[in-house]
Amino acid sequence: MRFIIGFLSGVLGALAGWFALAMLVIGLAGPDRDGGIAMGAFFNIGPIGGVAGFVAGVLVYVKFGIQREASPASEATGAAATPARTRVSRPFAIVVVAIVAGLAWWAWYELIRSPYLSQGYMTLNLQFKLPAGMPLPSDPAGIRIGVQEGSQTLEPALGPSWHGTDEGRRVILAYVTLTRKTSRRIVSLELPGLPAQSWTLRLPSDPDPMPGFTDWKLSDGRPTPAIEMNYRLIAER
Repeated sequence: MRFIIGFLSGVLGALAGWFALAMLVIGLAGPDRDGGIAMGAFFNIGPIGGVAGFVAGVLVYVKFGIQREASPASEATGAAATPARTRVSRPFAIVVVAIVAGLAWWAWYELIRSPYLSQGYMTLNLQFKLPAGMPLPSDPAGIRIGVQEGSQTLEPALGPSWHGTDEGRRVILAYVTLTRKTSRRIVSLELPGLPAQSWTLRLPSDPDPMPGFTDWKLSDGRPTPAIEMNYRLIAER
């Protein structure tokens, strides 16, 4: 137990020293546009602080983490005093274990159970195909599109070329950035003079990029006139 607590104390010191020295170098270096200083500070200079921090963490453990208990001589037998016994300080061990557990949980959450997509931010391209003979809205400001991604609602943007044609029918083009893992993604569309329509995206909670657009799909409930929609996902990195 003493070795484990001492080692964990050294590891915490190494992490603190590594990040502290790297951040100090970044702060002294000033603005870094291309990220080269930050990378060098973290991977080239940071390990020096990590070694120093590990030694400091072990020394802190030796000073504050070990308690010595002297065994008094037995007055009845006149035996000589035995050497002092040592044990790990319970408060120190609790603090170390709590910090390590907290860091482990944070790493597990961010790297494994992170709420953000494993593929990084992804662009969701949307295409809405209007019924045959229906013209585009005269003012694109009247087009309201929403994407529910879990508990948040996103507002897709219309690009410079926000409309097109497919088989003689007018198509509205939009895009939005997805960031979170969720099993609930719903697209909604409101056009002037038409009932609001929505589509449930059949995507896994942590989707992969898609090679192309999906097939056209009628909106949920199929109101009249029904608008069709398809989509695709593209990784932004």
